[in-house]
Order: sequence, then C-alpha cells, then structure tokens
Amino acid sequence: MEREIGMSKEERANVSGGLSKLLADMYVLYIKTQNFHYNIHGPEFYALHLLSEKFYTQMAESIDEVAERIRSLGFFVEATMSNFLKFTSVTEDNQVHPKIKMIEDLIKGLEIVIREARKVSELAEKSHDAATVDLLGRTIGFYEKADWMLRSQI
Repeated sequence: MEREIGMSKEERANVSGGLSKLLADMYVLYIKTQNFHYNIHGPEFYALHLLSEKFYTQMAESIDEVAERIRSLGFFVEATMSNFLKFTSVTEDNQVHPKIKMIEDLIKGLEIVIREARKVSELAEKSHDAATVDLLGRTIGFYEKADWMLRSQI
C-alpha cells in the first residue's frame, strides 16, 4: 500500500537517506563514547565516567528515535556495524589516549553529528517534513549541550 502522507516517495527517500547517514555517525559516536567511558583515567575519572555514561544513555535514545523515523518514512534501517562504518564520518580509534585527546576526539564526533543533523533538517524542511525537523531540533540541542559540557573539561 502506497504511503500518502504529503511527501512524495522521492522526498521520503531523500530524507531517509540523510537520516541513515546521520544514524551511522550517531552510532559510531555512541561506541566511541562508551570507549571513553570504559577507558578514561586520571584525577577527574569519576566525574567523566558518570558524564560519559549519561551521554551514551541519551545517545542510545536519540539513535532509536532516528531509526524509528526512517521506518516511519517507509524505509528499512540497515543497522549493521559494517554499514555504519561505510557511511560514517566519525573516525574510529582503537587506542587509549590521554584524557584531553579523548575529550577532543569526542568533541570532533559531536560536531560531525551536529553538522549532519543540520543538513538533514534543512532537507526535511524543504520537504515539509515537520516531524523530522522537530526530531532533529531536539537531537541537535542534546549534542550541542554535550559539546558544551565536554569543552568545559579542557
């Protein structure tokens, strides 16, 4: 049955494609944040351990919302690590670095997600997709707040 929700299939596909790229960035950053959580050390360990847990818990919720929005637009979510790694702009890192470097790496990842969410929000706005614009507004707000909180640590 064809969806008749005020967006053409092409518009829905374009927004969904943008959301899929954003989802890849968000998921890889989620894993990177967990890595930070597990491996942070030093005098501020406890505070940063708790802060990063708060971040990745909220990231999991925002990841779920983005994936559900893709499904609401009528497309499947290709939620495999290989697919995420193919499309993400967030870099993986398999080394444990000093605290400041780890924080800076997370900030770079947050900025990638924020920029990508803005791009998709503009695309959704052009397609009159208010639900996606609303979702991405909340998403950007969370990631910008996380960026601010991490920047206060350096």
